Amino acid sequence: MPINKWKPAYLVLAFAWATHALSWFLPAFLVFLPDSGPSVSVRGWRAFVVALSPIMDYQSVRDDPWYYSVLSVASVVMTFMFVVGSPLAVWRRSRSVRRNCAWAAVTAFVVNSHWYVFQDGVSREGLGVGYFLWWLSFGLLAIGLFKLSSNRTDNQYRNATQSEARELT
Repeated sequence: MPINKWKPAYLVLAFAWATHALSWFLPAFLVFLPDSGPSVSVRGWRAFVVALSPIMDYQSVRDDPWYYSVLSVASVVMTFMFVVGSPLAVWRRSRSVRRNCAWAAVTAFVVNSHWYVFQDGVSREGLGVGYFLWWLSFGLLAIGLFKLSSNRTDNQYRNATQSEARELT
């Protein structure tokens, strides 16, 4: 199907998925080495593994406040939900599922801002384009799912009489 025949909601969702996929390969943040050494760029897929560190290696995060660990693991869970859950929500074709998933994406967008707001282990200047694209993808997903859940198509009214269709709109 040509792209110009896609609904705007599907274009937003495709852009959200492409943005999210691209973010996995771009620099997410910089790690500054001690003694003013060179900084090392951490790509998105590696940042996903680093965010799992509270679960995988508890000793490395022992000095951090508890909520840094919770927010870090929440980011991993939300990323997993984005990758697995968003295609399922689109293919499900249920308006309520799409709307609920859109609200979950809004929540993920807000919660994932903690990497910028709280500066837990990463300075704001150290955040890379991969982080911002990853973060933006949750907002785009929410917009696309809200648009998709609010679309009324002719298929919904195919078997309705004209008076029933007027009542539904």
